Amino acid sequence: MTRIPDRLRRFRLAVAGLAAAALLAAGCTLPAFAPRTDTDGEAAAPGAAPTWRACPEVAEELVGRGAPDMRYECARIRVPRNWGTGTGATAGPGTGETFEIALLRARSTKQRDRIGSLVINPGGPGGSGVDTAVYLSFGPAFGGLPASITDRFDIVGFDPRGVSRSSPVKCIPDADLDASFGYDPDPESQRSFDGFVSLSQRIGRGCGGRYGDQLPLYGTEQAARDMDAVRAAVGDDKLTYLGYSYGTLLGATYAQLYPQRVRALVLDGAVDPKQGLIAGSESQAKGFERAFDNFTRWCAANAGRCPIAPDARAAVTSAIDKARVSPVRGDDGREATPGWVFYAVISSLYTEAGWQELGRAIDRLDGGDPKDVFRLADAYAGREEDGRYSNLFDANLAVNCADEEEKPSRERIRELQSQWRAKYPLFGPALAVGMLSCAEWPGGNDPYPTGRADGAPPILVVGTTGDPATPYEQTGALATMLGVGRVLTWEGEGHTAYPQTTCITEAVDAYLLGLTVPREGLRCPAR
Repeated sequence: MTRIPDRLRRFRLAVAGLAAAALLAAGCTLPAFAPRTDTDGEAAAPGAAPTWRACPEVAEELVGRGAPDMRYECARIRVPRNWGTGTGATAGPGTGETFEIALLRARSTKQRDRIGSLVINPGGPGGSGVDTAVYLSFGPAFGGLPASITDRFDIVGFDPRGVSRSSPVKCIPDADLDASFGYDPDPESQRSFDGFVSLSQRIGRGCGGRYGDQLPLYGTEQAARDMDAVRAAVGDDKLTYLGYSYGTLLGATYAQLYPQRVRALVLDGAVDPKQGLIAGSESQAKGFERAFDNFTRWCAANAGRCPIAPDARAAVTSAIDKARVSPVRGDDGREATPGWVFYAVISSLYTEAGWQELGRAIDRLDGGDPKDVFRLADAYAGREEDGRYSNLFDANLAVNCADEEEKPSRERIRELQSQWRAKYPLFGPALAVGMLSCAEWPGGNDPYPTGRADGAPPILVVGTTGDPATPYEQTGALATMLGVGRVLTWEGEGHTAYPQTTCITEAVDAYLLGLTVPREGLRCPAR
């Protein structure tokens, strides 16, 4: 696959606590992506006010119930397929062709002194903001937003164009996604490498055949312009926004396009917009390698909780090597090939809580039981028990590849695979080979802007020192590019920071509520 998406932080926001507190008693866990409920009803025409309807069923399908003292309303708006940004795609503002954007509004029955709407994007690209708004509505006891925020803001999630309920891109067969995730993350032989090239070509042909010259329309700048339509639809003069991971890129793009319409932006898990595909992929290889080193040190120091201690790296490497020769077969007949083991590792590094799960999964795989490996990997991939996938990775490819101005050749990717294996032995080759997905992707591109947000108020850029997916070094780079960024640092592990600790929560809340910018250089401890 292409550059590793954040998997909504594996829904660490709300899901980790919610799954344990609300659902384990029933003997079930939250799905990676729950069944989609269409936010039905007529979509409002571009520029028209939407019609909101009660939609408690969305929370019921995702979680099993709604949050206490919360009401859920849904709407749909129409936006031009092409806002006229020069993509070269055929659909333009004057053609009347539109996409539908799905919105969900969570409003507390205890709301008072309302400030406006807090618009949410969970990242990916490909993550559902509708789903995330539901999860965040459950409050701090479950890892969601504090009452100080939900008492003053409507929580508004939207699915960006191409994602989930918003004119979704769906062009990759489930069998090809299985093949992609299960493929050897480091295909060393030329035959194995060429096999992944062929798989990437097949995926590209399928999506190109279905969407043709519309593919560039799923890029970030188009989606950022949609966000201004969302702002207008909820009735706010200026945007208040919380974006995670890829959502920071979306927010930064909005700030450049509409600096005068920004009230407050929190960009958590910063993406450096100036990084191209190669630099971004290497950055993630470095970030995941560093996070894995942190896991191995934790494992050695906590042998009672980590059955693959004292040398977790050797245990994981051995598991992947064994999977190349004799993969363990699960109860459903699926084999735990090297790719599935690798993505179980990736999945577990998004949260520090996942470290213990990883140690247990690798230990059980060594004993002949791949169930936990598949559970971790499937959570990352958005794969349901029956083998069906959400459209997370279809959208992820469509957005990432539309955004990329330059794509490396197969020969360059092959060189980087070898070079990065020496520098980042577990993750480097996979991140290099993953670039084939965009290299073989059809259609044109529509690069987003990478400049200052002159005229915007201070923008809060939050970074986590142990973040694998958006390494901490990108935090300062994004703040500097915008020119109005203020860095807030969490010295913690996992992907993104808010609302993980009291220090982080208080700083972000003060900014959202009263526009109080944290002092320069504020660093919050891990605990």
